[in-house]
Amino acid sequence: MLILGVDPGYAIVGWGIVDFRGGRFGAVDFGAVTTEAGMPFEQRLSTIYDQMNQIISHYHPDALSVEQLFFNTNTTTAIGVAQARGCILLSAVQHGVPIYEYTPSQVKQAVTGQGRAAKQQVMFMTRTLLGLREVPKPDDTADALAVAICHGYSSNSLLSRLKGR
Repeated sequence: MLILGVDPGYAIVGWGIVDFRGGRFGAVDFGAVTTEAGMPFEQRLSTIYDQMNQIISHYHPDALSVEQLFFNTNTTTAIGVAQARGCILLSAVQHGVPIYEYTPSQVKQAVTGQGRAAKQQVMFMTRTLLGLREVPKPDDTADALAVAICHGYSSNSLLSRLKGR
C-alpha cells in the first residue's frame, strides 16, 4: 500500500510517500512544498494545490493520511493552515484518494508506542522504521512520514480485524 502522509501548512507542507507491505515500511520519496512569505496568500494556496496534484498524479497513492489540526493560540495562523489543508484534501478527493485523519497523540502512539512522546522520539523512530540515515528535513517532512506510518499501522490493524470476521 502506498500512503501519502501530509503535514499541512501554508509556508511549508511536508509530504512523504511510504510503502507499507508485509508489516514493513519503506520510504519511497519525501519532501516539502514551500511558499514564500511575500507571496499573495491566494497564490500560496494555488502553489500548494498544484504541487499536491503533481505528487498525487505521479505516485498514485492508495491513501492520504493527514494530522488533524490543533491550535490553541494563534487563530490567524490556524485559519491559514486550515485553508491550505482544504486545498490538500480537495486535491486528494479529486484524484479519488481516500483521506484518513489522525490526532497528534495517535501519530505519536503509532510511531513510538507512547501518545505523549517528545518530538525527538517521534523523529528518531520515524527514521528508524523507514531505515533512513538521517531524519528528513525540514521537520514538516519528518512529521508527514510519521503520519503515513500511523496510517500504515492503523490500516493493518483494521485489515486484521476485518479478516477475523
